[in-house]
Amino acid sequence: MKMHFISSSTEAAVTAAETLSARYGHVPIPEAEVIVALGGDGLMLSVMHQNRNLPVYGMNRGTIGFLMNGYSESDLPERIAAAEETVVNPLAMTAGTTDGHEHCALAINEVSLLRAGPQAARLQISVNGRVRMRELVCDGALLCTPAGSTAYNYSANGPILPLGTDVLALTAIAAFRPRRWRGAILPSTATLRFDVLEPDKRPVMADADSRGVNSVLWVEIRSETSISHRLLFDPGHGLEERLMREQFV
Repeated sequence: MKMHFISSSTEAAVTAAETLSARYGHVPIPEAEVIVALGGDGLMLSVMHQNRNLPVYGMNRGTIGFLMNGYSESDLPERIAAAEETVVNPLAMTAGTTDGHEHCALAINEVSLLRAGPQAARLQISVNGRVRMRELVCDGALLCTPAGSTAYNYSANGPILPLGTDVLALTAIAAFRPRRWRGAILPSTATLRFDVLEPDKRPVMADADSRGVNSVLWVEIRSETSISHRLLFDPGHGLEERLMREQFV
């Protein structure tokens, strides 16, 4: 099996990459059959964004490692051969800014809007061209995929979404008005639009997997089904099982 090893910059990750490369061999990405990522979830997201066709098998040399398998130097080809594959479609974000430009980005976890000043943001929410909420006053809001539902979304009290459900979670971040509104579940085919109200007085930034856009006027988000990311997990420890476990801790 031809493997390409990539690591984060931490000492543990770099050492692991050197050890595994010497043991199993390392080839350039154009020759590889699989990418082995050594680090944490941040590295995994970066690798997935940069490589859309190759399957990625991650091993945790970071902190949380929700998207990673446990680290072991033994039997790596056998573990990869037996791994379960999970396919993830990213979100496509288009954001219009106050300077008249449009910015596009992809997000595997979530697209979030966040207030960029001392005052709460005022957002109007439309789904498939129809206004569903004329005013949401909040610190922000986000739309996440099932794969990203245990990340920022879960911290903001959003729901965990099982894989394969073809839905997205829209979650408010510290909603002030409507005070008790916590979000909505949308079909993955939906196009969501945020319009920023009072953008000069209440500036807002948009973020797609840590790719930030400042001074946004509007943001449209949809699921990008033409792009698929392939993740490999050890049997019995796949992403669906991890999503289930997170709900019982």
